[in-house]
Amino acid sequence: EVHEDYIRAGADVIITNTFASQRHVLELAGMGDQVRELNLRAVRIAQQARENSCNGRTVSIAGSISTFYAGLERGNAPSPTQARANYLEQAELLAEGGVDLLALEMMQDTEQGAYAVEAAVKIGMPVWIGISCKLSEDGSSLQLTRGQSLEDGLDVLLPLGGSAVTVMHTLTEHTIRVLRAVMARWSGSVGAYPHSGRFVMPNWQFHDIISPSAYLIEAQKWVQMGVQIVGGCCGIGPDHIRLLREKLPKEIPSRRGEERI
Repeated sequence: EVHEDYIRAGADVIITNTFASQRHVLELAGMGDQVRELNLRAVRIAQQARENSCNGRTVSIAGSISTFYAGLERGNAPSPTQARANYLEQAELLAEGGVDLLALEMMQDTEQGAYAVEAAVKIGMPVWIGISCKLSEDGSSLQLTRGQSLEDGLDVLLPLGGSAVTVMHTLTEHTIRVLRAVMARWSGSVGAYPHSGRFVMPNWQFHDIISPSAYLIEAQKWVQMGVQIVGGCCGIGPDHIRLLREKLPKEIPSRRGEERI
């Protein structure tokens, strides 16, 4: 039903609920034996939602792979060999299920992020590299959300491949700064789907969420910069997407002028 709400609001791409479905994450929850079942089921649910609500409109399904893992903060990260195998396993399952592209989300550091990008590009389908940032403690700079500098992160991750780079799960008010850093290093397609609000265990806080009209104003700025993929992450609901669909251009020339998205 969540997928259907966003499709009916005008979304051209929906993302599978597989953000936390890598083997090492599911093992932490005692569900490591369900990796295949949960990833394939998530794709089927997205496909069913598309069939139920697209009304003949083309809607693509992106398979989500993230590097978000509570175990990293507890010092029990998977080995590099196991991490690479786990990301590749999930990418293969999502492709088997029938996604149209892979959306790498919350690439928060250069180590796990690199493992995920390397695995995804092996599949041979479009890959979006999703960069997530936060302000440094002193407020002077933007960092990947695990503390590495944004510039260092981009310099490591972007050369690994990908079809597009997206600024996602980053506060809306910081998005333009991150986009500028991306565009200084990347000549291909760029996207933005930031968040609004904050997470307080165990729930996202939905008060003080940016209004759809204010979000549209920000999105129009991104489009003027050349951003071609526009959406929303946590806190951005169907009403936001509906207004983007109504007010943003239907086609946006690529920054290279070679294609339109």
